[in-house]
Amino acid sequence: MSMDQNKGSTSARWVYEAEDLKGTERLAEALAKLAQPGTVIALDGDLGAGKTAFSQLFAKHLGVKDTVNSPTFTLIKEYEGRLPFYHMDVYRLSLDEADELGLDEYFYGHGVTLVEWASLIEELLPEDKLQIYIETVSATGRRMHINVQGATYESWVPALKEIGVSES
Repeated sequence: MSMDQNKGSTSARWVYEAEDLKGTERLAEALAKLAQPGTVIALDGDLGAGKTAFSQLFAKHLGVKDTVNSPTFTLIKEYEGRLPFYHMDVYRLSLDEADELGLDEYFYGHGVTLVEWASLIEELLPEDKLQIYIETVSATGRRMHINVQGATYESWVPALKEIGVSES
């Protein structure tokens, strides 16, 4: 673990290897079980890396019954599950446009927020969050680079280690 001098929070870098979609689902399921009100997951990766697939699997394990698809043109979609699920895609937004949406109501609300292309609005995200960068390593394989920021997410690390998350 290292101390982020600028923000005063602890952060750790972790990695998870998924050979296929089932591997991705194991991580999504583990995170959905750990999710609680106010959870923020910041998701990034190249086009086609599997951000929306991860989001769909996460929602499934959060108990969302509706079809979850990319909110690219609607920006934010809300679903009901074990907790309210807020799925955002900020790819087409400028930082100023995103700031005007009042995203804090989602980030600090009673649900779980998952933001695709989160790095585009980094300045607006809460200090405490779970960041995942999905890297394509083969036709079906993905490497998830995980950064936990804040005590809540640090407490998730033992459960994530059980499914194969390791220090990078």
